[in-house]
Amino acid sequence: MCGIVGLFLKDKSLEPELGSLLSSMLVTMTDRGPDSAGIAIYGGANGNKAKITIQSASPAKDFDDLEHDLRRALDAPVSVEVKSTHAVITLAKDKLDEGRAALATLRPDVRVMSSGDAIEIYKETGLPKDVISRFGVSSMSGTHGIGHTRMATESAVTTLGAHPFSTGSDQCLVHNGSLSNHNNLRRELVREGMTFETQNDTEVAAAYLTAEMAKGKDLGEALTGALSDLDGFFTFVVGTKSGFGVVRDPIACKPAVMAETDRYVAFGSEYRALVNLPGIEDARIWEPEPATVYFWDHEKAA
Repeated sequence: MCGIVGLFLKDKSLEPELGSLLSSMLVTMTDRGPDSAGIAIYGGANGNKAKITIQSASPAKDFDDLEHDLRRALDAPVSVEVKSTHAVITLAKDKLDEGRAALATLRPDVRVMSSGDAIEIYKETGLPKDVISRFGVSSMSGTHGIGHTRMATESAVTTLGAHPFSTGSDQCLVHNGSLSNHNNLRRELVREGMTFETQNDTEVAAAYLTAEMAKGKDLGEALTGALSDLDGFFTFVVGTKSGFGVVRDPIACKPAVMAETDRYVAFGSEYRALVNLPGIEDARIWEPEPATVYFWDHEKAA
């Protein structure tokens, strides 16, 4: 049993409140998963800049002089903002791949949580309220975000095992459920060039969507393919740079509820995650149908 939440903002005036709203939603789901928690925030995209969010078990050692070392390695401007065990590296978009390669050499013990134009992922073991406080999530702004609180059932309780999982640029996924064919699918994806850092079935689901979108599919089309290619019980909430998607397996035994107003679209494992959202009393509330893809995109709405 896990708790998942998501919030996609239509109203730009709510963007400064994204972190606060999403944090409240996730804390409400604490009793669904006390082992670890994480949040992905999308926002602050700059046309010429990209971000890499990293995590370290020894931040004092790994983050010391990191900005200086990366600037020297890339021969380009770099900024590093440390947030507890995580740090956000901002650099030129055309230096993103080179930056990731330099990190692997300069700081081989750090782990990349996410990279892209807009995404930042923060996750650690512990209760949602503690993870949120550690990284200052409540004060973050953005356009959309997803969160997860985990009760581990099939892999270790570690930072890397926490959700969200990101396996592609500006992409991430949170999951409630379990997949039965993830080992076979992992082997297939490795043959296609994907890499994995955990034995978690959710990382396989995230990598599957990344691989499908790399073939030219949008998020909605990739989620539709997941219904036939993934076996097991699952509710997924997925983020891309501009999009937000939800899908449940054909049996749909994992709880889910959605709300939509002219200001936002929201998802929660239970309705109580949504009760503090503005205007929720006037929202359209529904339970997502089994084997049905729900997909919103800022770029397509524009």
